[in-house]
Amino acid sequence: MPAKIYTEKDASLSPLKGKKIAVLGFGSQGHAHALNLKDSGLDVVIGLYAGSKSIPVAKEHGFVVLDTSEAVRQGDVIMVAIPDTKQPAVYSKDIAPNLTKGKTLLFSHGFSILYKTILPPKDVAVIMVAPKGPGHIVRRQFTEGKGVPSLIAVHQDPRKDAKKIALAWAHGIGGTRAGVLQTTFKEETETDLFGEQTVLCGGCTALIQAGFETLVEAGYSPEMAYFECLHELKLIVDLINESGISGMRFSISETAKWGDVTVGPKIIDASVKRRMKAALKDIQSGKFAKGWIKEYETGYKNYKKLLSNGEKHPIEKTGARLRALMPWISKKNLKGAQAAY
Repeated sequence: MPAKIYTEKDASLSPLKGKKIAVLGFGSQGHAHALNLKDSGLDVVIGLYAGSKSIPVAKEHGFVVLDTSEAVRQGDVIMVAIPDTKQPAVYSKDIAPNLTKGKTLLFSHGFSILYKTILPPKDVAVIMVAPKGPGHIVRRQFTEGKGVPSLIAVHQDPRKDAKKIALAWAHGIGGTRAGVLQTTFKEETETDLFGEQTVLCGGCTALIQAGFETLVEAGYSPEMAYFECLHELKLIVDLINESGISGMRFSISETAKWGDVTVGPKIIDASVKRRMKAALKDIQSGKFAKGWIKEYETGYKNYKKLLSNGEKHPIEKTGARLRALMPWISKKNLKGAQAAY
């Protein structure tokens, strides 16, 4: 049975009226949620650590900026818009000592709750509101009178009003304009990690690099390999995004369709699906989370090494040269960028 989709008629801002909303962090999701809620007429403050580069940015947008601990003290509903790896330390130092009965903690991803790097007290509500899009899109759609489909979830509900608060928050950021679905912290986290690892990020980048290497090793120019294995991917993904896989196939040539349906399954075959299942099992068992937690607790050594190796791949040099010939592609240097807090 299809999941219920909550829309404008199913939610209102009433559960958040008269409450102090504290958004901890002013990065991608944090800034979008804070601005949208502020524009919806709610009382929003920003919590940041002393010296954060986001402090002047938040102030320029008209927010009162408080130290994280003070924001938690003042907040009735507190969004933890901080990277997963930083959440446990911030929770221990600034959040936990200032949580009192009746407050609500809100997350946009369930990692810290599912894998218990954060253990909120039972008298605090714990909810999730997760837009299915990056922060800048959440903000842009809101300003255009539209919204981004969002997920809500309830982990703890001591006052029996957590779902109403989650729906009110989703309403305040524009999510109910598009549609809101209810999930669980477990389902959201495990499916999110699986998608990132096997398809969206890990699977996609590994497939691109393998295709590039195969063509170059066969004697074709790096430029042609780049165009065919990376550059044109956006065209295909855009078509899939707009009208699904079948819709994409309607828009490509018969030759491309025949190669798609006959050769594609030989590349992404049953052995790949078996490894996908193994990756999912590692996520479900907590093995992936334990490894990632250990990685950031010990200084990101392997993480940094693997990212550095990726930056040195020949496809990056070829791509930088070719993208310089394409004025319609916005040039971004994101090296070293981190989610702001």
